[in-house]
Amino acid sequence: MTDYREPSFANSVNLVAAREIRMKLRSKAFLISTGILMLAVLASVLVGGLLSATTSKTDVAATGAAVKIADAVPNLNVTTVDSVEKAKALVRDGTVEAAIIPSADHALGVSVIALDSIPQSLVAQLSTSPTVELLDPNAINPVLAYFAAIAFGIVFFMSAMTFGTTIAQSVVEEKQTRIVEILMSTIPVRALMAGKVIGNSILAFAQIAVIAGLAAIGLTLTGQSDLLASFGPSIAWFVVFFVFGFVMIAALYAATASLVSRQEDVGSATSPVMILVMLPYILVIAFNDNPLVLAIMSYVPFSAPVGMPMRIFLGEASWWEPLLSLAVLLVTTAAVIVLGSRIYSNALLRTGARVKLSEALSR
Repeated sequence: MTDYREPSFANSVNLVAAREIRMKLRSKAFLISTGILMLAVLASVLVGGLLSATTSKTDVAATGAAVKIADAVPNLNVTTVDSVEKAKALVRDGTVEAAIIPSADHALGVSVIALDSIPQSLVAQLSTSPTVELLDPNAINPVLAYFAAIAFGIVFFMSAMTFGTTIAQSVVEEKQTRIVEILMSTIPVRALMAGKVIGNSILAFAQIAVIAGLAAIGLTLTGQSDLLASFGPSIAWFVVFFVFGFVMIAALYAATASLVSRQEDVGSATSPVMILVMLPYILVIAFNDNPLVLAIMSYVPFSAPVGMPMRIFLGEASWWEPLLSLAVLLVTTAAVIVLGSRIYSNALLRTGARVKLSEALSR
């Protein structure tokens, strides 16, 4: 007769985590939604790059000394001709929008020939512009900052909501069907919670890593290397902050879900956690240009995964600030795991009416 040995805590965690990952990867809804999200990220980067690279050019004809001047003007398709008459002919038949010819009467040395209206954009391009001095040449474009805020906010919000809700539903489903009683006969209750958190965290981290990789590939393919260089550090820090921030959120989802025994009550039980996930998304979009609000967000554990990467992207954070913010997040995550584990252990086997939080903490 073979002696039965209960699996160790680490083995129990691995078994539960592997089960969570397998169940999620077998879900067609999860795979389809993930695929759509990945395609949307890649498509948005590619389309943005193509649109930024596509600029309308003016077709012009040039002759003589005007050719050199026309070639120096950006966004012009220059057709070189031998004479002014040939240049006029191309304007008349619509081959070009205008002709640039030598002229001794103008300080620039050229004049423009058009058919029936003044080509204002061409005239503006040929006009002599004053020297411009930029007081802050490294300032981030406000439009770019706004879209960066949306990107950080929505990725954190969607990932935390998707996998956090999955954890909560799984906890209540096992509790409602009493499968948890069978599991707990061989697996420690804390190992069950740890496995759920770790399994879904691995999937969330993988999703974030793929999104970051697709964004980098898209920016590279569209020749937006400068933009990639400016986003690179903030994306790297976003991934680091997301790792610990999501573990904290996942532990809260598992703990709050253990307080109820019906799927219908999951939403009300986890609504405080949902608010904590939603607030950073709203705040970073509404206050992406407010240094004070972003600074506060970067040190509040629930919003740090969004606030600090945004400040890094804007160049507002000193080198030590991400490290301090990460330390605060680590301490908070550890405290939440301890607290959540206590709630989960005390409430998991209690069915029927909703378990009061005070009761789950006091036992």
